[in-house]
Amino acid sequence: MAIIVRQRRGAGSPGIMRAMKPARTRQGLLALIAVAMLWACSPTFDWREARFEGSTLVAMFPCRPDHRVRPIELAGQRTTMQMDACAAGGATFAVSIVELTDPALVATALQQLRAVAVANVRGDAPQAVAWQLAGTTPNIDTTRISTRGQLPDGATVVEHATFFARGTKVHQASVIGAAPDREALEAFFAGLKFVP
Repeated sequence: MAIIVRQRRGAGSPGIMRAMKPARTRQGLLALIAVAMLWACSPTFDWREARFEGSTLVAMFPCRPDHRVRPIELAGQRTTMQMDACAAGGATFAVSIVELTDPALVATALQQLRAVAVANVRGDAPQAVAWQLAGTTPNIDTTRISTRGQLPDGATVVEHATFFARGTKVHQASVIGAAPDREALEAFFAGLKFVP
């Protein structure tokens, strides 16, 4: 059984439906303001420190990184790579560490990491500059690069990466995205440090 309610529109009586409409509009506006406030309060970059097992390297990530370990072959040696990575602000931030057994393979490993990083994004000739981080083992292949390339889905990206070593551990830190935030990019690289 349906109940039909009819409004009586008399002089000076706006009717129930017209009186409720402004209240609904106010509620909708308040809900929209609340959502906008929550969105404004949630930062794009939520910086946190990450440490790596078996290493004294500390990195600052703009998001909570996932940790992965996988077997690889680098400089002719089978070993494992541990990687922490996360995405924020339209870019992926990652740090990888590979431990070698022979110090003579470090330079070759850094060169290979750089070549693979560029190849993974089908990058153009990278702009490489010398790069320093306190506590690294001096090596001519300690560099920071920037290259433009494409992901397998065809999306255009820019990759910024640095390659360095401490003892027999080789490291790569990278940021990949269509247009990575410049301040976040620099903060990420500046946040790399070795602790005692």
